[in-house]
Amino acid sequence: MSKKILVTYFSATGTTKAVAERLAKAIGADLTEIEPAEPYTAADVNWRDTASRSSVEHTHRDMRPALAKPIDVKPYDVVFVGYPLWWETAPRVVRTFLESEDWAGKTIVTFATSGSSTRGADGVQLHDSAPAAHWVAGRRLAANIKESELAKWVGGLDL
Repeated sequence: MSKKILVTYFSATGTTKAVAERLAKAIGADLTEIEPAEPYTAADVNWRDTASRSSVEHTHRDMRPALAKPIDVKPYDVVFVGYPLWWETAPRVVRTFLESEDWAGKTIVTFATSGSSTRGADGVQLHDSAPAAHWVAGRRLAANIKESELAKWVGGLDL
């Protein structure tokens, strides 16, 4: 029996979206966006501004931005969760998604994009948001990673 796979992603600037699209195509998975109810603007993700939305959310770790729509993970065995690294972790909206679903019997694999950070890509810091899931360590993926490289990475995972 082959596993049903979903690639989910949050992308504020389009970088993670492009990687997620290539990943879904490379492994024949469904694709859906983790959409915040209030989209992030360029000003919202200005990490140099301590009053920007992303900076405030980082400071207040209990914040959970609302989702524009729920994502049904019930039909899937494996869910890839992609996000940009913000302060070496996933944006809070990713936790909103994880905490809104039942992960019993599901496998989660994270992938992250970042210009420089590598810490946080493995998803370990997210485990408490979906404790019932079976977690497979993810990794940072380059913005220009090829489909063939993505297929090889996933092929080497214990799913």
